[in-house]
Amino acid sequence: MPLFKRNPFGHILFLKRLLILFAGFATHARYKRFNTLQIEGSDILRKLPGKKVLFVSNHQTYFADVVAMFHVFNASLQGREDSIKNAFYLFRPKLNLYYIAAKETMNDSLLAKILSYAGSISIERTWRAGGKEVKRQVKFSDISNIGRALDDGWVITFPQGTTRPWKPIRKGTAHIIKTYQPVVVPIVIDGFRRSFDRKGIYIKKKGILQSMVIKDPLEIDYKNESVDSIIEKLEFAIEQHPSFLKVIPEEELLAYNEDHKKREFPFNFGSQEQEDDSQEEDDN
Repeated sequence: MPLFKRNPFGHILFLKRLLILFAGFATHARYKRFNTLQIEGSDILRKLPGKKVLFVSNHQTYFADVVAMFHVFNASLQGREDSIKNAFYLFRPKLNLYYIAAKETMNDSLLAKILSYAGSISIERTWRAGGKEVKRQVKFSDISNIGRALDDGWVITFPQGTTRPWKPIRKGTAHIIKTYQPVVVPIVIDGFRRSFDRKGIYIKKKGILQSMVIKDPLEIDYKNESVDSIIEKLEFAIEQHPSFLKVIPEEELLAYNEDHKKREFPFNFGSQEQEDDSQEEDDN
């Protein structure tokens, strides 16, 4: 491989490899020593094609979720069975792994800009900017960039567009699925909200059991299935359908929401985030 070979977005793969290596070793203990990450479904990852795969997941922090997925994906592809033990898998990372994120968030700080080089597909939110509600058209260049990433490899998206639970899935994800027809793999995560601050940078609590469940690919009729049907299928797959609220005791749900309010770290890292905490999102 030429030293300065680039991916479809112009990123030098050698630099991306170094970034993943150093960032991976710097963050490994957050999921292995300070907290424990329980993984299910690593065998599913090894059966997937090398490209045109879309991972859809619920969302709990800005950065810790996707960093954990980088660890789990690379460890699994290097033969680890539901484990990220021994971080030497970082020496041979999957370089065509991308994640969809709000451009506003990825320009928020120097750290975010550095992490962006690791694989961010930065897009403009159509409903919110600068902490205010807006209404603007979808940028077709954002959609095409997602398509380019899918044609090149794997893409991670958080289709609710926010770290707040039980929010509806945005229709843009369903349109992407119908347009590009990727293999769609659901992921359900938990424990990150209790482990980290909202941005997923600072460790809030230690000794937390985190979990990541990778499910079998969804069966989708790309041509005939409606957008609403795909959205409902995604909501059930990532366990964010409103019906899941019915099985959660009210007192537990209230405590869950109160804990979410306390997650803002006392020190400002970059610009102060607004109450809407969407960082990773789909296109619309």
